[in-house]
Order: sequence, then C-alpha cells, then structure tokens
Amino acid sequence: MTDIIIIGSGPGGYRAAEYAAKKGKQVVVVEEGNVGGTCLNCGCIPTKALCHHAEIIESLKKDGSGLKNIAFDIDFESIMERKNLIVSQLRTGVETLLDQPGITFVKGHATLKDANTVVVDGKEYTAQNIIIATGSTSKMLPIEGITSDRVVTSTELLNIESIPKRLCIVGAGVIGMEFASIFTALGSEVTMVEFLKECLPAIDSDIAKRLRKSMEKQGVTFYMQSAVKCINDGQVVFDRKGKETSVEADVILMATGRKPNTEGLNLEGVGINVDRGAIVVNDNMETSLPGVYAIGDVNGRQMLAHAATFQGFRAVNHILGCKDDIRLEIMPAAVFTTPQVASVGITEDECESKGIEYNLHRAYYRANGKALAINATEGLVKIITDNSDHIIGCHVIGAHAADIVQEVASLMVHGAKRSELASIVHIHPTLSEVLHDAAMS
Repeated sequence: MTDIIIIGSGPGGYRAAEYAAKKGKQVVVVEEGNVGGTCLNCGCIPTKALCHHAEIIESLKKDGSGLKNIAFDIDFESIMERKNLIVSQLRTGVETLLDQPGITFVKGHATLKDANTVVVDGKEYTAQNIIIATGSTSKMLPIEGITSDRVVTSTELLNIESIPKRLCIVGAGVIGMEFASIFTALGSEVTMVEFLKECLPAIDSDIAKRLRKSMEKQGVTFYMQSAVKCINDGQVVFDRKGKETSVEADVILMATGRKPNTEGLNLEGVGINVDRGAIVVNDNMETSLPGVYAIGDVNGRQMLAHAATFQGFRAVNHILGCKDDIRLEIMPAAVFTTPQVASVGITEDECESKGIEYNLHRAYYRANGKALAINATEGLVKIITDNSDHIIGCHVIGAHAADIVQEVASLMVHGAKRSELASIVHIHPTLSEVLHDAAMS
C-alpha cells in the first residue's frame, strides 16, 4: 500500500504529487493520456502560444507610426511548429517531475474499486488516500448536424493544418473569445453565435461589452441572443430573436463549455456523490467517500488550471493534517484576447443583484503615460470596495490586465483597503499606475 494515489496528471494532479512527495509521502500517479492534462496539451499553453502571435499581428496592424510599407505573410506552419515545441518541452518537464523519488507513474485508465483501491487495466493499487484529478472534456450541443466533419472542438482546432477562411464559433465564453481573437488576427472571417445577451457571462458586464466592441472593430461578427438549431454541412442555422438566420463556415468550433470528466471512474459504484455531472466536495476537497478527494475541473467548482493546483495543495494538506492559508474564494482569472481581460472578486453586477453596498473606483489607460508610449490606450480598471473601504473586486480590460489583477488578488488575500493600495509607490512609467489612479479616484 502507498500513501496517495492520484488519478490524472494535469496541473492539479502533478503539482499535488510533487507537493506530497516533498512532504515525504509515497505517491502513485495514474494517467491515461499525455502528462500535463488539458491545460498543457490542448488548453492553456497551446492557446497562449497562439494568442502571443495574434497579439503581435494586431500590434503591427495598429501601430503603423514610424513604420513604412508594413506587409507580412503569415507562416502558419511555423506558428504551429512553435506551439507544438512549447508543449513538447513542458510535457518533458512534467515527465521529469513525475520521475522524482517518492512518485511512481502508471500509464492506463483508472477505475475506483473502493475507498482505498484503484484498478488500472486489471491491476490493483492500494493507498490510504485517493485524489481524483481527471479534469474535463468539451461539452457538445445536442443538435442536428453536430457530427459534421466541419465541426471541431478546441482540441481539433489547435491542430488544424491551415487557417480557415471562414470560422464560425458557437459560444462566446473564454474559449470562444480567445480563438476568435487568434483567428481574426491570422486572417479568418470570424463569426460568433452566442445564446446569451453578452459574451463572457462570468465577467463584469461593462468589461465584457467593451471587449466585444473592441473585437468587432478587429473584424469579428457577433450574433448575440441566438440559439443554434442545426448544422447543415457548412451552414450554422440559428434562431435570433424569433427570426431564423444562418452563416456559412469552413470550420465550426463548438465552444459551449466543458464538463467534468468522470467517465469510467465507477463513482456511483463506490458511493461518491455527483451533482450535475460534477463530483461533490467539501472545502477540503474531500468527497462523500472519506479519504477520497476530487480537485480541479472534475469537481466543477472553478474550471481554472491554477484553481486545480491550489485545490490539490489543500487536499494534500488535509491528508497531512496541516492547516494552510490558501484563500480559494479569491481566485483571479484572465482571458487572453487582444486586449486582455482579467478579474478577481465580486463584480458590480453581483453587488447590484445581491443588494451589496459598494463603491466603484475607475481609471482609464488613455491617461497613462506607458499606455500612450506603447500604443495601448484602450483599457479600463475598475476597483470595487465595500463601505469599510476594503477591496472586494477588481476588473480590467487592457494590455497586461492579468498582471494588474494579480496585484489586487495579492492585496485582497491580506484584507487590504483601497487607501492602502493608494499608499503603495508604483514604478513610473508603468501600466500598473492605472491601478493606482483607480485607487486614488
């Protein structure tokens, strides 16, 4: 018997394994596919590699001052080769990590037999504790024509061999918006079809609207409040405010969210509770079966790679009997479109809907010297405080939004007030001064 069996080697699984091994535990990691999980192989990392190229292209399109006769041919094959090389390098790094003392790596599909036993392709492994970290899979709409050869998930689109002339994206969430930003920059005619009134429903509505407007200027066509009825080869048919409409596309990306990957785990057989497809856990990430934990996308709490990582730390700490200072309720997130969007904490919309009294502090990139210098004047910072001046949220659209929000997340963990942020000296000239301006407003 080993100490911990971890099913899955994504950011939640492999980081939990590394952490537990450093704490002296013997760990078995079981992985059916490539190490690194969705994030590394077909999610965060490859998309961010492509987002980088998109940002450069958009910058060159916009920043023509001082440059004459700008013309360039996009070498899509080289772009994809670079993306694949990055993934390969990082995958090798994870494989090395899982080869360290205290960790045993097992290849195969895992099924739970009981609270202490996992069966991998017919062989049994036992442990005092089990951590399920199997991630998520793409969610597909149950509509006619979904099996068309032109319909792809994000995984297939990341391995496409050429830039589609016409790309239709169904779903304007994080995945859809990032791919729209990427392929618009690469030259595709991008159309987005979204059921809801606005893109990025989890983001502050003011910020989301600004991003949509910015992407419309870049050439993306949006059909909001539109319900897809069917896909007829290359035609996406949808109902928009009672009127049937359609768009033609060479490639159709289904970006309608992700669902927890629980297939073949035998959760019901061992008595683990599931709610709407996600494994139910408590604040220590423990399931209804004592000694068995579930972290990351599979528990449906926060489908973010860094959330999986820190949930894994929390689970291992609980196994070790150690308390920690991890604040899982303060979870920064970013969308790597051009421009970037990022947020942490409560939104203005949530304050309004829940009757929470708040104060709003704004500042704009257009008044920032660094933003002017790098031609990144499109942007806004919103800080939300409660009546005692404590920061309870921050929402940003603009260059390096993720970095700006991370500063606020660090302050929120320590219960900082807006006045304390306003007292922190910020380097000049930097974009972070926009944050300081908001705190001073």
